[in-house]
Amino acid sequence: MGSLTKLSIIKSGLLIAALAVTASCRNSDVNRSDVQGNTTAPAAVMSTQNANDNRVAKDVFGFLPTGSDQRSESFGGYARGCQAGAVQLPETGPTWQAMRLSRNRNWAQPDTVDFVQDLSRFAATMNGWDGIYIGDMSQPRGGPMLSGHASHQTGLDADIWMLPPNRLNLSRQEREDLSSISMRRQQGAFTNSSWSEEHMMLLRAAASDPRTARIFVFPGAKVAMCNWETGDRAWLNRIRPWYGHHYHFHVRLRCPAGANGCEDQAPPPAGDGCADAQQWVNNILNPPPPAPANPNATPSRPRGPLTMARLPAQCLSVAQSE
Repeated sequence: MGSLTKLSIIKSGLLIAALAVTASCRNSDVNRSDVQGNTTAPAAVMSTQNANDNRVAKDVFGFLPTGSDQRSESFGGYARGCQAGAVQLPETGPTWQAMRLSRNRNWAQPDTVDFVQDLSRFAATMNGWDGIYIGDMSQPRGGPMLSGHASHQTGLDADIWMLPPNRLNLSRQEREDLSSISMRRQQGAFTNSSWSEEHMMLLRAAASDPRTARIFVFPGAKVAMCNWETGDRAWLNRIRPWYGHHYHFHVRLRCPAGANGCEDQAPPPAGDGCADAQQWVNNILNPPPPAPANPNATPSRPRGPLTMARLPAQCLSVAQSE
């Protein structure tokens, strides 16, 4: 191993450690953050009025243009919830740009806005990266989206583009027109020639952050990282293979400390998860036969779109807030 490679690895390790220590200090107190959310505004209240509210929730939350004037909190789970007192990520920063501004999905909880800014600063230290392009976070008050994601409802999810930025002065129109690039080959079984060590360094930094619950990326990328890592493999546990996720990777944060209305996802199984990722790859290359139909199975009833009645009781207050 050459001296320049060793120096690069040492530098990367020190930066990841600094990122993790910074996050740990912030995570020790829900109100400590470089990004200040609403801490003095009234809290969202629980309501029984939405118990029979059959309005389609995406038609309520999908058209709300700004965050609620409430204390910053997440309610419910990642795919069935909402967020109060959201913070809007600035459209452009020293080491990031928010993309697809017409969607108005650059809103999140303070921890999430902190996280993406921290990660962008790490990215800017890597060769060929000026920072990161940030895709969908959440709607101004979270909740179900009019199109796209089932998750991203509580202000704790963020999509990070795979495209390495070489410009951070894109106009609004350029952010609509520019596309990220795919990293996959053979339907996600392998990475392609655009995949780089810097992508793995960035994913390792994101997964090593104690605020991170899991990161979704295509199976071939997880296997590539399993084969690449020669040191501490603990971070690999948070990298989870999933469908799609080859134009971006999806970071999901833990519920902040003290967020009693927020529902965490069950943690990933113990271990580095590499055998599971390899099985995903094997199934892509050699698809298993479909399971035989059970003639005695009871047909599942279609549930239809998520309604306000099925969201946490605080979400009506969030939607109605000024």
